[in-house]
Amino acid sequence: MKSTKHKKPTTDIVLYRSKDGEINLDVQVEEDTVWLDAHKMAELFGRDRSVILRHINNIYKTGELQKKSTCAKIAQVASDGKIRKMDIFNLDSIISVGYRVNSKRGTEFRIWATDVLRQHIVNGYSVNEKRLRALKLSLKLALEC
Repeated sequence: MKSTKHKKPTTDIVLYRSKDGEINLDVQVEEDTVWLDAHKMAELFGRDRSVILRHINNIYKTGELQKKSTCAKIAQVASDGKIRKMDIFNLDSIISVGYRVNSKRGTEFRIWATDVLRQHIVNGYSVNEKRLRALKLSLKLALEC
Protein backbone atom coordinates (compact mmCIF):
# COMPACT_ATOMS: atom_id res chain seq x y z
CA MET A 1 0.00 0.00 0.00
CA LYS A 2 1.12 3.53 -0.67
CA SER A 3 -0.01 6.66 1.04
CA THR A 4 -0.68 9.95 -0.66
CA LYS A 5 -0.68 13.36 0.89
CA HIS A 6 -3.56 15.76 0.38
CA LYS A 7 -2.90 19.31 1.47
CA LYS A 8 -4.78 22.16 3.00
CA PRO A 9 -2.61 25.25 3.49
CA THR A 10 -1.15 24.14 6.83
CA THR A 11 -2.29 20.53 7.11
CA ASP A 12 -0.86 17.28 5.73
CA ILE A 13 -3.12 14.26 5.82
CA VAL A 14 -1.99 10.74 4.96
CA LEU A 15 -4.65 8.77 3.13
CA TYR A 16 -4.87 5.23 1.86
CA ARG A 17 -4.25 4.69 -1.83
CA SER A 18 -5.27 1.45 -3.54
CA LYS A 19 -2.65 -0.84 -5.07
CA ASP A 20 -4.00 -0.15 -8.54
CA GLY A 21 -3.65 3.60 -7.95
CA GLU A 22 -7.24 4.24 -9.03
CA ILE A 23 -8.28 5.89 -5.78
CA ASN A 24 -7.53 9.60 -5.82
CA LEU A 25 -10.08 11.44 -3.73
CA ASP A 26 -10.66 15.13 -3.18
CA VAL A 27 -11.08 15.38 0.58
CA GLN A 28 -12.16 18.13 2.91
CA VAL A 29 -9.86 18.71 5.84
CA GLU A 30 -11.45 20.53 8.74
CA GLU A 31 -10.91 20.42 12.47
CA ASP A 32 -7.96 18.01 12.09
CA THR A 33 -9.95 15.29 10.34
CA VAL A 34 -10.84 14.14 6.84
CA TRP A 35 -14.44 14.34 5.64
CA LEU A 36 -16.02 12.22 2.89
CA ASP A 37 -19.58 11.82 1.72
CA ALA A 38 -21.10 8.38 1.13
CA HIS A 39 -20.43 8.64 -2.62
CA LYS A 40 -16.70 9.13 -2.05
CA MET A 41 -16.61 6.32 0.53
CA ALA A 42 -18.34 4.06 -2.00
CA GLU A 43 -15.61 4.95 -4.49
CA LEU A 44 -12.89 4.38 -1.89
CA PHE A 45 -14.13 0.93 -0.90
CA GLY A 46 -15.42 -0.20 -4.29
CA ARG A 47 -19.00 -0.71 -3.10
CA ASP A 48 -22.41 0.81 -3.83
CA ARG A 49 -23.42 3.91 -1.85
CA SER A 50 -26.37 2.02 -0.34
CA VAL A 51 -23.95 -0.52 1.19
CA ILE A 52 -21.90 2.30 2.74
CA LEU A 53 -25.01 3.95 4.19
CA ARG A 54 -26.19 0.64 5.62
CA HIS A 55 -22.81 0.21 7.39
CA ILE A 56 -22.93 3.80 8.67
CA ASN A 57 -26.45 3.34 10.03
CA ASN A 58 -25.39 0.10 11.77
CA ILE A 59 -22.33 1.85 13.25
CA TYR A 60 -24.62 4.48 14.78
CA LYS A 61 -27.27 1.95 15.83
CA THR A 62 -24.74 -0.19 17.75
CA GLY A 63 -23.22 2.86 19.45
CA GLU A 64 -19.78 2.30 17.95
CA LEU A 65 -19.79 5.99 16.99
CA GLN A 66 -22.05 8.92 17.76
CA LYS A 67 -23.61 10.66 14.76
CA LYS A 68 -23.37 14.06 16.44
CA SER A 69 -19.56 13.95 16.55
CA THR A 70 -18.82 12.09 13.29
CA CYS A 71 -21.36 13.47 10.81
CA ALA A 72 -21.87 17.00 9.50
CA LYS A 73 -24.13 18.59 6.91
CA ILE A 74 -22.89 20.63 3.98
CA ALA A 75 -24.72 22.42 1.20
CA GLN A 76 -23.90 21.13 -2.24
CA VAL A 77 -25.16 21.85 -5.75
CA ALA A 78 -26.87 18.74 -7.14
CA SER A 79 -26.79 17.68 -10.80
CA ASP A 80 -30.15 19.39 -11.32
CA GLY A 81 -28.66 22.70 -10.17
CA LYS A 82 -30.53 22.81 -6.86
CA ILE A 83 -28.72 23.26 -3.58
CA ARG A 84 -29.16 20.28 -1.25
CA LYS A 85 -27.81 19.49 2.18
CA MET A 86 -25.87 16.27 2.39
CA ASP A 87 -24.11 14.32 5.11
CA ILE A 88 -20.35 14.09 5.26
CA PHE A 89 -18.54 11.71 7.59
CA ASN A 90 -15.24 12.12 9.42
CA LEU A 91 -12.18 9.87 9.57
CA ASP A 92 -13.59 7.82 12.47
CA SER A 93 -16.57 6.90 10.29
CA ILE A 94 -14.39 6.15 7.28
CA ILE A 95 -12.23 3.79 9.34
CA SER A 96 -15.27 2.08 10.90
CA VAL A 97 -16.85 1.51 7.49
CA GLY A 98 -13.48 0.29 6.17
CA TYR A 99 -13.38 -2.41 8.83
CA ARG A 100 -16.91 -3.56 7.94
CA VAL A 101 -17.15 -3.40 4.17
CA ASN A 102 -16.62 -6.61 2.20
CA SER A 103 -14.72 -5.80 -0.97
CA LYS A 104 -11.23 -6.13 -2.42
CA ARG A 105 -10.53 -2.46 -1.71
CA GLY A 106 -12.00 -2.83 1.78
CA THR A 107 -9.56 -5.66 2.46
CA GLU A 108 -6.65 -3.62 1.09
CA PHE A 109 -7.71 -0.69 3.28
CA ARG A 110 -7.85 -2.89 6.40
CA ILE A 111 -4.39 -4.29 5.71
CA TRP A 112 -3.02 -0.77 5.23
CA ALA A 113 -4.81 0.70 8.28
CA THR A 114 -3.75 -2.20 10.51
CA ASP A 115 -0.14 -1.80 9.37
CA VAL A 116 -0.20 1.95 10.13
CA LEU A 117 -1.69 1.26 13.58
CA ARG A 118 0.83 -1.52 14.27
CA GLN A 119 3.74 0.77 13.35
CA HIS A 120 2.36 3.49 15.62
CA ILE A 121 1.96 1.13 18.57
CA VAL A 122 5.33 -0.58 18.13
CA ASN A 123 7.26 2.65 17.51
CA GLY A 124 5.24 4.71 19.99
CA TYR A 125 4.75 7.41 17.37
CA SER A 126 4.01 7.97 13.69
CA VAL A 127 6.58 9.46 11.37
CA ASN A 128 5.56 11.89 8.67
CA GLU A 129 8.59 11.48 6.38
CA LYS A 130 7.68 14.44 4.16
CA ARG A 131 7.44 16.80 7.15
CA LEU A 132 10.66 15.41 8.59
CA ARG A 133 12.52 16.08 5.30
CA ALA A 134 11.06 19.61 5.10
CA LEU A 135 12.08 20.30 8.71
CA LYS A 136 15.59 19.00 8.02
CA LEU A 137 15.85 21.23 4.94
CA SER A 138 14.60 24.34 6.75
CA LEU A 139 16.98 23.65 9.65
CA LYS A 140 19.87 23.28 7.19
CA LEU A 141 18.93 26.57 5.51
CA ALA A 142 18.66 28.33 8.86
CA LEU A 143 22.10 27.11 9.90
CA GLU A 144 23.63 28.31 6.63
CA CYS A 145 22.37 31.87 7.17
